[in-house]
Amino acid sequence: MKTEFKKIVLAYSGGLDTSVIIKWLKEKYQCEIVAFSADIGQGAELDPVREKALATGASKVYIEDLKEEFVADFVFPMLRANAYYENNYLLGTSIARPLIAKEQVRIAAKEGADGVSHGATGKGNDQVRFELTYMTLNPGIKIIAPWREWDLNSRSALIDYAKAHGIPVPVTKDKPYSMDRNLFHVSYEGGVLEDPWYAPHDDMFLMSVSPETAPDKPTVVEIDYKNGNPIAVNGELLSPAKLLARLNELGGRNGIGRVDIVESRFVGMKSRGVYETPGGTILHCAHRAMESITLDREVMFLRDSLIPAYARMIYNGFWYSPEREMLQRTFDDAQKNVNGTVRLKLYKGNCSAIGRKADKSLYHQRMATFEEDDVYRQNDAEGFIRLNALRLKIYSQTFGAD
Repeated sequence: MKTEFKKIVLAYSGGLDTSVIIKWLKEKYQCEIVAFSADIGQGAELDPVREKALATGASKVYIEDLKEEFVADFVFPMLRANAYYENNYLLGTSIARPLIAKEQVRIAAKEGADGVSHGATGKGNDQVRFELTYMTLNPGIKIIAPWREWDLNSRSALIDYAKAHGIPVPVTKDKPYSMDRNLFHVSYEGGVLEDPWYAPHDDMFLMSVSPETAPDKPTVVEIDYKNGNPIAVNGELLSPAKLLARLNELGGRNGIGRVDIVESRFVGMKSRGVYETPGGTILHCAHRAMESITLDREVMFLRDSLIPAYARMIYNGFWYSPEREMLQRTFDDAQKNVNGTVRLKLYKGNCSAIGRKADKSLYHQRMATFEEDDVYRQNDAEGFIRLNALRLKIYSQTFGAD
């Protein structure tokens, strides 16, 4: 028995999938469709969205500017945790979905809609990220996932459907990889990229030049931190979104932030993704450098041991879970002393810290110096070593050294 709806709010990007979905939803459910697009830094991609959504059947279009909220309340907390997934992926797509879904639920309540829909496929992670958020923030909302219902089972089929219904789409059968862009990164997957041996052409990338063509002279940049958050670039105080945009420009110009990985999806399969995250890569490097002189060794060790679990929560869609919020509070408590300035060198795809300073630093030059000092007694090290070797000596004497 077909579920009936009076109004559905669709997370709409204007790409291939959601362009087709508006038409498909109207044909199947015969109800009002409200399109919602989150402006989280896509730039000119959003220009045709309103006109296109109305032309393909939407009764109303919301385009919400969420850039500052995205960076301040989603990207920065993730960066305070130094989160990355499987050692390489900086979670640029993953971190955007809970914000988009949250705003979609808000608009659904405002519009009196009884359904929400998205364009994520039944093979991917985004369906989980969207729907876990829907169910957490509005447990009673009805969810429509067209990719799990329709018989349009390939991108080629969607392109044919779009052509048959006069729907303009931004991909072709010759260049069918999908792209997702926000202020933190751009991701590319599908199509020719499904072959993990295929090397992407350089003209695919949008945010960065190749390291080979980057300037021959390095760029030096200074970033100020307060409570673990970046607040200024080269002494200029900037809002979170403007700061990230500035570093995207500097990093992209120097070929920083490209990765090509095969990752493990939550649904069980592996997938190949190509990402560029110039500003985010710089901020990861800078934050680690800032912590190196302001974060206690044992606190850092314990926090780092929790990063993989935290990153999996974001990747798998559990941003609004109690376990993620608990870890976030723990991580943030450790950031209250992460204050100071980091100086970095950007050069041909590489980002390296070349200076760090803080008013309250755990690095004491008088203690660490190789020159003569009067604050450290070197003879104390002998007892320290003996005590640490005690269990090893007992083990060796008992079982023998192999």
